[in-house]
Amino acid sequence: MTPMGRPLLNRRLAEFGTTIFAEMSALAVRTGSINLGQGFPDTDGPEEVREAAVRALRDGRGNQYPPGPGIPELRAAVTAHQQRWYGLTYDPDTEVLVTAGATEAIAASLLALLEPGDEVIALEPYYDSYAACIAMAGGTRVPVTLRPSPEEACYRLDLDELRDAVTDRTRLILLNTPHNPTGTVLSRAELAAIAELACERDLLVVTDEVYEHLVFEGEHVPMASFPGMRERTVSIGSAGKTFSFTGWKVGWVTGSPELVGAVRSAKQFLTYVSAGPFQYAVAEALALPDDYFHGLREDLRRKRDILADGLAEAGFRVFRPSGTYFITTDITALGEQDGLAFCLGLPERCGVVAVPNAVFYDDKAAGRNLVRFAFCKKDEVLRAAATRLKQLSGG
Repeated sequence: MTPMGRPLLNRRLAEFGTTIFAEMSALAVRTGSINLGQGFPDTDGPEEVREAAVRALRDGRGNQYPPGPGIPELRAAVTAHQQRWYGLTYDPDTEVLVTAGATEAIAASLLALLEPGDEVIALEPYYDSYAACIAMAGGTRVPVTLRPSPEEACYRLDLDELRDAVTDRTRLILLNTPHNPTGTVLSRAELAAIAELACERDLLVVTDEVYEHLVFEGEHVPMASFPGMRERTVSIGSAGKTFSFTGWKVGWVTGSPELVGAVRSAKQFLTYVSAGPFQYAVAEALALPDDYFHGLREDLRRKRDILADGLAEAGFRVFRPSGTYFITTDITALGEQDGLAFCLGLPERCGVVAVPNAVFYDDKAAGRNLVRFAFCKKDEVLRAAATRLKQLSGG
């Protein structure tokens, strides 16, 4: 019997156990396997950015509480970044909020903007924190499933299905493009249709754009750039994926003063502030020359191709991603059907860890035979993993 005669965990979180990333990373450590499960690089980002953090620490900048919205230097750098890459203009004082990574930005946005019973449309499969944050806010998630296109070996959004999912209870659409885990980059036409729908039905949009600089085919087009969307879009960015310092947990929100003010009201009771010295470093990182961002993309394109080719040779059906640093695969051709069982057994079979996609679905059957691999690793690590995986097909 638990105290008070009921379960200790809030019922809204009862369906969520330990995050799959923690479980699979622990499995990698325990078995000494190559970890292609959790999406973190195995090398640090630019040396000048790391040194900027060291300099801030030594100079005493950020060692105490930074300002609640984030240090002015970083807020100015975020606005300059949005103008430089997308032609979007934001006021650094009222339209930018620094967060403890994108995960807090998502949580604060949903806690701020949802009332119990509000419906949230999310593209399925979705990053696991989306479902948990919707639940904590008392919302109801309504998945719209991205489905594989056999002809193109990629995933596509059914815009009719999205439109049909909107009801009188729909409050917002939660987007992620480039999309984790499928690697889909929503096209300008798809985003324009979503924008038109949001304006027509008076919906908010929260858009997770942390992989904005990791686009290999197509282009990243911010939702806020479409007509009528600036005042109804919360855009989320992060330094972790762009600069390979995922442990720093520096993210940001941009939007209208009203939207950012609402998100800040929730965020201040989560971490309040975080990552003081790192904020100064990220401000410098956002001002790096174009060559850095282009080089990052080309480096990860090469890594994608190394792993994608290796997975195909090992017998997987590969959905080659247009963005992010994840590859989704179908294990059916290997004679497998259960992605969770496959991933749990993979370390013993060939010393590699991956993540089962079913954990990203409400419709578990839709993702049951799918497995995700991360390719943000050294070339030699990816080649070693590909060699190990060939054992699955007798190679």
